[in-house]
Amino acid sequence: MRHSLLLFLFAAFISPLFSQPLFKTDADITMGAARTDLYLEALKSASQVGVVANHTTIVGEQHLADQLLEMGVKVTKVFAPEHGFRGKADAGEKVESGKDAKTGLPIISLYGSHKKPTADDLEGLNVVIFDIQDVGARFYTYVSTMTYVMEACAEHGVSVIVFDRPNPNGFYVDGPVLQEGFESFVGMLPIPVVHGMTIGELAKMINGEGWLEGDVQCDLTVIPCEGYKHNDIYTLPIKPSPNLPTMNSILLYPSLCFFEGTDFSVGRGTDTPFEVFGHPNLSVGSFMFVPKPNQGAKHPKHEGVPCLGWDLSEIGGKRIQQKQSLILDWVLDAYENFPQKDKFFLENGFFDKLAGTDQLRKQILSGMTEEQIRASWEPELSDFKKKREAYLLYPAK
Repeated sequence: MRHSLLLFLFAAFISPLFSQPLFKTDADITMGAARTDLYLEALKSASQVGVVANHTTIVGEQHLADQLLEMGVKVTKVFAPEHGFRGKADAGEKVESGKDAKTGLPIISLYGSHKKPTADDLEGLNVVIFDIQDVGARFYTYVSTMTYVMEACAEHGVSVIVFDRPNPNGFYVDGPVLQEGFESFVGMLPIPVVHGMTIGELAKMINGEGWLEGDVQCDLTVIPCEGYKHNDIYTLPIKPSPNLPTMNSILLYPSLCFFEGTDFSVGRGTDTPFEVFGHPNLSVGSFMFVPKPNQGAKHPKHEGVPCLGWDLSEIGGKRIQQKQSLILDWVLDAYENFPQKDKFFLENGFFDKLAGTDQLRKQILSGMTEEQIRASWEPELSDFKKKREAYLLYPAK
């Protein structure tokens, strides 16, 4: 066994603290959407406004769409990403277009086969607002939705305003940078798994680096937050998606999501998704769980079958805060202890899509250590960090 998981998890209690991120809440930070003095006058002059939103698009206790309508902004369309406008769809589940029951606004799905707005979708709009809480991982698909929205608006002469929100994983940058040829909806941009940027900063980078197809430039405005620093850990008041219900799961998500490309369960279909991992055929571990259908996972992996593995709900997030990096040992040890190594990675290649490269899978197969794998990331990570500096809106400390 390369690293003892028991010893590794125990280390979470004894590792020295250094430059620890500070937890912040809505009481400490003013969201971009709440800074109406910076955008309301311009929006009121627009004849038609579209909003890319979901259940996290809240200002105080009110949904942004409701607030804008009350303030006299002519919102005429809502665009819904993965999980839908109200955030109740499963990961990967088709999101249907329709009409919002509360406002009567037409909802245009930007998930499934219709990920990029069309000319018809944007017809009549002067501006599209993007306001969705991100979690700072490249494979979290709201980043891809924003990229497509920016691209479509650039192609059809529609302005984009991003109302910025803090990144709960914005206190570090880590992971392999996505390589050409591995682009997908869970990774469209040449950025690391954990990019350490807010959604507004990333929008500026997408535009500034010419990453939109055809080298188009989006007419972009970012309304920044106030009171946020990158060394802060923003405690989300609303779960960003059904399977990220706690801050611990949000902190663990970038590290544990790699398991989604394997035959292991990350606890979908339990009360602790992305806080546990395990498999029915594993013979080591200290925690047993049984995935069952629930609101966020109608058909979870290994449904109804007991899985042996590890519970990170108490110390996993603390370990991320201390180390301020991805933790690969969980995947490395799982592979080393899995009896059917030829069946560890899913045949559909999803692991490579999540990693943004086939290098990580090959490194695991070859028995490389975490230190060796990290060393292979360093040149491109350093280049990204330097490039990223030009687009940051918030201080590090």
